[in-house]
Amino acid sequence: MKLYAPKYYKEFVCIADKCRHSCCIGWEIDVDGETAEKYSKMTEGYGLEIKKSISKRGVPHFKLKKDDRCPHLDENGLCRIILNMGEGYLCHICREHPRFYNYTCRGKEVGLGMSCEEACRIILSSELYSDFCVIGETDEDFDASEWEFDAIAERKVIYEILSNNSLSYSEKLTAISEKYGVDLGRISDEEWRDRLDSLEYLDDAHRTLFGGFSSDVSTPAELEKPLGRALAYFVFRHCSGAETTQEFRASIGFSLFCERLLASLAKSGPADSLPEFARIVSEELEYSEDNTEVLKFEFFF
Repeated sequence: MKLYAPKYYKEFVCIADKCRHSCCIGWEIDVDGETAEKYSKMTEGYGLEIKKSISKRGVPHFKLKKDDRCPHLDENGLCRIILNMGEGYLCHICREHPRFYNYTCRGKEVGLGMSCEEACRIILSSELYSDFCVIGETDEDFDASEWEFDAIAERKVIYEILSNNSLSYSEKLTAISEKYGVDLGRISDEEWRDRLDSLEYLDDAHRTLFGGFSSDVSTPAELEKPLGRALAYFVFRHCSGAETTQEFRASIGFSLFCERLLASLAKSGPADSLPEFARIVSEELEYSEDNTEVLKFEFFF
């Protein structure tokens, strides 16, 4: 099976200690079975520190330290496992973050999640969101005949609308909404704010932040391109693997909602605040399957 990625994917390199929002802080880090087996066989050096740091209650995971820091994160924001053992000794989730994978009607795709600030910077600054290339192959079997719905073709239509310079930004959003029968206004902004308030949050301050949501906020000219790129990213991540028209429509609805939430947040902050708001939206909505499903559900019917 071929593995596809947006052209900007190859630009990503972890910025490690320069990152202001380390993925090694605030998240429970599960250790996959294959890596846990590798760790169990280590009998000396830093390998012993790794073994002592793992909790075997439930799914094996690293026992977080003060302020929810990974026990292998040093005072300079660098990973002690990499420094002492090399990247080959990282567990699966640490090797892969912030990557995500989609199975689509043409094969497998890999992308970068916007909860990572460096990935966010690349995504919001790149015009290459519609350009995909083959970056490798996997050993997985793939049968295109099993797919009855072509989400990739529909994604291409959306990207063509977003790149149509004869339309204003608001006209592009309207064209996408009307084509797929998605109407954020079917639910009042007050009801949307209630939905947002009911979600689970990693940081409860974000609950208050999202409380200013408005589906009808105007978009400053300087934010139109980065917001369009953000929408293209949401479509890529959430719509590409849809297997039915209904699933695709719900995913389009979720993508448009995330874009309008991001526009609402950007309107309330300084011009350079969009990347940080995008990171927060991704962290709170995309990285919680429950939160994603609550919002997608509103567009299923």
